[in-house]
Amino acid sequence: MSHSTPDPNDAHGSVFDGLLGSDDSQWAFGTDFEDPLAGVDTTMPEGVAPDALATYCVMLADDALVLSHRVSEWCSNAPDLEEDIALANIALDLLGQARLLLARAAAADPTVVPALPEGSPVPPEDALAFFREAGDFRNVRLAEVDNGDFAHVVCRILLFATVRLALMERLRESRDRVLAAVAAKGVKELAYHRDYAGRWFLTLAQGTDESRRRLVAALEDLWPLYPELLATHAVEDEVATAGVGVRPADVAAEVEVVLEQVLAMSAVERPDRRALAGVRGRTGRDGLHTEALGRMLAEMQVTARAHPMGQW
Repeated sequence: MSHSTPDPNDAHGSVFDGLLGSDDSQWAFGTDFEDPLAGVDTTMPEGVAPDALATYCVMLADDALVLSHRVSEWCSNAPDLEEDIALANIALDLLGQARLLLARAAAADPTVVPALPEGSPVPPEDALAFFREAGDFRNVRLAEVDNGDFAHVVCRILLFATVRLALMERLRESRDRVLAAVAAKGVKELAYHRDYAGRWFLTLAQGTDESRRRLVAALEDLWPLYPELLATHAVEDEVATAGVGVRPADVAAEVEVVLEQVLAMSAVERPDRRALAGVRGRTGRDGLHTEALGRMLAEMQVTARAHPMGQW
């Protein structure tokens, strides 16, 4: 005699009933999230143009957003569970910074936010993340290149976090209350990111012949992208003059001290590689990117673009 498994939907309906309602697109974007800048003074400081402040915030945000996505790709792929969690937490820290900075950009100059269908539930920071083309992103190219092995992500986080920590330490004195608040929180996060990468850099350098070979190869691969982190763009110069931002060139000396200490302790030579050139002076800060960013955004943005009116 045959026996069939009872269908739980017969008596009580599917456990998924009611989640989507009558419109199966209503799931992607929230409509009642707390304003990420709630409780922070968003008054524009005097002496700085709104478009300059917005662009500067987008630069800092895009660095964090793009690298967050790259680091998040390590989830379930790290050498062990502890590193899996550590890298996921680093990605989440950067994503949090990106959200606040994109929200600040939108508040400073609403014209930077991409136009969406009328009535769209997408908040401004999400619109900036998911509905811009690659040429509109202002991140440094170090953040966007494809992942390599574990040594590669260690080197990338070390270079990025060392520079960003030095910037955020100074940005705590920004005349813009939002940037000062973001920096105050970011300093604690980035200190961990830098130290995490620094410890692993030393471990891989002093480990096996293979771990050292991979570390040196990763550093050589990423080094041409490093100078762009310390180059001062015209917008960064403008907001720094207004007491709102920080010139990356102004922190170059202290960044070099930290990196030289890590290299010396690890007995790794500083790579002798030329900086990756731009095109007619344009780099990532100007929207000039590698092909890797376009591929990354195609994956990152696909769901949002497929359902621009979606909500949950």
